[in-house]
Formats: sequence, structure tokens, C-alpha cells
Amino acid sequence: MEGEENSGPPSSGVFADWSLAFWTLCSVILPVVITLWCSFQRSRRQVLRRDIFRKSKHDWHYTDLFGQPTYCSVCAQHILQGAFCNCCGLCVHEGCLKKADQHFLCKEIMMSSDGEPHTSMAHHWIRGNVPLCSYCVVCKQQCGTQPKLCDYRCVWCQHTVHDDCMQSSLKSERCRFGEFRNLIIPPYYLSTINQIRKDKRTDYGKLASSYGKHWTPIIILANTRSGNNMGETLLGELKILLNPVQVFDLSKISPAKALQLCTLLPYNSARVLVCGGDGTVGWVLDAIDEMKIKGQERYIPQVAILPLGTGNDLSNTLAWGAGYAGEVPVEQILRNVMEADGIKLDRWKVQVTNKGYYNLRKQKVFTMNNYFSIGPDALMALNFHAHREKTPSLFSSRIINKAVYFFYGTKDCLVQECKDLNKKIELELDGERIDLPNLEGIIVLNIGYWGGGCRLWEGMGDEPYPLARYDDGLLEVAGVYGSFHCAQIQVKLANPVRLGQAHTVRLILKNSKMPMQVDGEPWAQGPCTVTITHKTHALMLYHLGEQTDDEASSMSEQEHTREHTDEDI
Repeated sequence: MEGEENSGPPSSGVFADWSLAFWTLCSVILPVVITLWCSFQRSRRQVLRRDIFRKSKHDWHYTDLFGQPTYCSVCAQHILQGAFCNCCGLCVHEGCLKKADQHFLCKEIMMSSDGEPHTSMAHHWIRGNVPLCSYCVVCKQQCGTQPKLCDYRCVWCQHTVHDDCMQSSLKSERCRFGEFRNLIIPPYYLSTINQIRKDKRTDYGKLASSYGKHWTPIIILANTRSGNNMGETLLGELKILLNPVQVFDLSKISPAKALQLCTLLPYNSARVLVCGGDGTVGWVLDAIDEMKIKGQERYIPQVAILPLGTGNDLSNTLAWGAGYAGEVPVEQILRNVMEADGIKLDRWKVQVTNKGYYNLRKQKVFTMNNYFSIGPDALMALNFHAHREKTPSLFSSRIINKAVYFFYGTKDCLVQECKDLNKKIELELDGERIDLPNLEGIIVLNIGYWGGGCRLWEGMGDEPYPLARYDDGLLEVAGVYGSFHCAQIQVKLANPVRLGQAHTVRLILKNSKMPMQVDGEPWAQGPCTVTITHKTHALMLYHLGEQTDDEASSMSEQEHTREHTDEDI
């Protein structure tokens, strides 16, 4: 009996040990299995989602969190994460993507036509998720106030209407594209153009007249890599308001290809909105010059700017602002483009000829819109670009970019790498040699602003110097004593060294290496000759909104000069 009693505890102890080991193993393996399963399902959903996005006619964009209360257009349930279409604004659960593709049409960028001009089309209604503070076109009361999928929005004219106000007559009403009809390329327009071309006709005058004399279709060219990375958001908002065929991402298509859309529009009717920095604007203007070479002068568009870059001096000069951070609604931006006035901008040829042996000289040719400089500001730009190429992800904020510029400017105040410039360079203005004081930098200006918002030529504004203009065929040439002098000029505590104005500028760098830049594109340059001459004009748009006193006086002076020029002619 004693043996039997003693044999029990060891077996129960072994069972307890095995049980503990089993549950310990389960507690370790089970989370790993669950994690792997979830990871597999997530990757599987991503593959399915990408497949749907690739085949869909909608321009789907996936989001982990909607910025406002949103309801699925298929199942009508509230959603936090899912997908929305950048073109028509449709919002759906991830699981409802396939049904949404089958049941809902996106904006049609082209629509069948009989070859005759049309001025209207049927509304394209999408239910639910109407914009905040939108009002019903029937009863004039606010829409979208109920916590559910309710009310309708037309994806073309952006009109909204209550469920109860959606009458049969309204469903059959014709859409006339709403507030921005003068900017929109209608979906049946391109089909009509195709028919006209088949008939071997090239005059679009009759077709354009059917849309009215104020029809100035706009083409959007956005650089999603500029400045503070707002390009993608802007592209989506503009695709909703306009025809998606008018909106281009410059990271996916070159300006030269995008601007060929102008050749399908009536002569001298197109406008272009460039969303990017001064470098992006220069890229687009170069593409427009290529259109002139191809014999497409009649299709040259006028160019407006939405500043997304760091400096944005050209944008500032044309009164489009020093930088855009989403403070102005996209609708207001389009209104500003419609109201803008056309002006001409001088463009200059910068020819850099290296000094070589046996008369073998290599040439660099640039096109200048803003300014050319040699000295401390070019050195700051060169250091900035060198570091941005190494770690581009760190330079996605306009504030960080300006802070880096400030750091290199402070460093140069101590090091003075560009001192004694007057001993290293010769300056000629219209063939006349200029005696230089003890300078560290020379800046050749075409526009009023320089260095991210400073009116360099005017300085403190305490001396009666003529304002710098961008259409007079003259360049303003100024000098600076160093980085600290540049900082003083920017806060209006000092004046630049005004060296003169000229139609042609020539600089000879003797036997040294100096930093140079053209419109923010810097490089280190050895002995050379730099010659700046007038190249052509660009057709730009000037914003007629609120202006500073300097801008108002500059515009009035330019208008006064134009009046006298017209009288002389």
C-alpha cells in the first residue's frame, strides 16, 4: 500500500511539468503565429488593393485615417481607413473597392461626340461626403449635416443638393461646369477635336467661340518634390475641380510632353499654373521655348505660379507670394489665375567660357530668369545643394531649408571664403569697364526680389533709385561686402553697392576658383568669361490681389512706361 501511495506523486509531477512546458510553448508560439498570419493577410490585402488600383478607372488613393467624418459610398458605414478617388471624390471601405469599381463611374476625361460643339452635359452625381460648408442649390440650406451617407455632389460643377431636394427635374438638368467653367476642358471637347482633325481642319475658332470669349483653359503642372511636399495634395484637389486630363505630375511626365495639350486648344487661349519653386518654373519656361523652336508660337500659354519651393523670388516678384502652405483654398487660387493680368518677363542667356590651352574652350550655356551671382550667396547655395544630394529626405521642409541656408551664411561670416573678389574679377557693363571696390560678391538681377524675399536693388529705400523691372531689357548689377552685409540688406539695415544697369554684362574671372549660381543652380567655377545677353521674353501672369507699397509703385511705374512706349509707337 505504501508503494502504491508513493508511486502517485512522481507521475503527477511529470504531468504538471509537461503541462507547464506545453502552455509555455503555446504562449510563445501563438503570438508568433498570429503575427505571421496578420502579416500575411496584410501583404495579401496590399497585393489585392494594388491590383484593383492598377485596373481601375478611378484614381484611388489609400489612407489610414480620413481627416473628417466619412462614410462608405457602397455600404454607407462610417469608415476611418479606406480609399478615396482623387478625381471624383468617391470614398469606400477597403473591402468595398471591387464593388465601387463595378457600380460607380469616375470622371470621364473624354466623352463621345458627334463632332459638333457642346456647351453642357448631364450632371455626374456622387452621394455623400459633400464638402464642409456646402449649400443646396435648391433650398439654399447647408448640406452634409447629418451623421450618415447623405446628399449629392456633382463632380463637375461641384453643386450640392439634399436628398429630399433631388427631384426628377434636377436629375435631368444639364451641367454647365459651375464657377470654373472658363478653366475646364470639357470631356467632349477632345472628342470634337479628334473629329475636326479627321476632317483635316485645324482652325478651332468656331469650336472655341461656342464656349465663350472668356474661355481660357488651364493646365496644371505640379512638382511633387518641391518645398514642403504639398504637391500630391494639390494634385488631388485640382483633379476634383477640373478635368483630370488638365493636371500633370512633373515627377512622372516632362513639361515638354504635358504642354503639347496646348496644341489642341485655340490659339493664345491656354494658361499654365506651375506648382513648384523657381527651378520648376524655369524648367517649364525652357519647355515653352522648345515650343517656339517647333513653330508652335500660336499655342504659347501664359504662366502663373503657385510657390512651393524655398526661395520663390520670381513668384514674389509677380505677386504670387513667397511660399504656399495651404493657407489659401484651391478654389481661390483658381480664381486668382482667372483674374490675373498678362505681362512679359525678360529671359537671359548666360554663356560661361572656360579658359583653356591652345584656344580649346568649353562652354556652358544657361537661361536666366531671376539672377546670376558670384560670391557668398552662391557659396551658400553650393553647400546647401551638396548636402541635399547626400540626404534629400532631411530637406523636405521650407523652414529646415532656410535654417540650413542661415547656418552656412553664419559660417561664411567667420571664414570669408570669397574675400578680395575685386582682385580676382573684371566687370564690364555694355562694354565699359567698371572699377570695383573691395567686394566679396556680385549679383546680376533681372527681377525685383533676391535671396528669398529681399528687394536687393532698392536696399533700404532711402535713395531715389529706379525700381528694378523685369521687362525693360536691362539688368541691375549690385555688389555685397560679404555674408553679413547680405544679412543687413535683407533686414533693410544697409544698401547694396549699386554698380549700374546694362543690356549686356561681362565678367572675367582671372586665376582662381569661385562659386557661381544661375537661379539657384550653383557650381564651382575656375577661370572663365561670363557673358549675359538678352535671349527672349516669357508670357507670365501677374496676380492682381493685395500688393505691398513697393509692388504697387513698381507696377504703376511699369504701366506708365508702357503707356509712353505705346504713344511713341
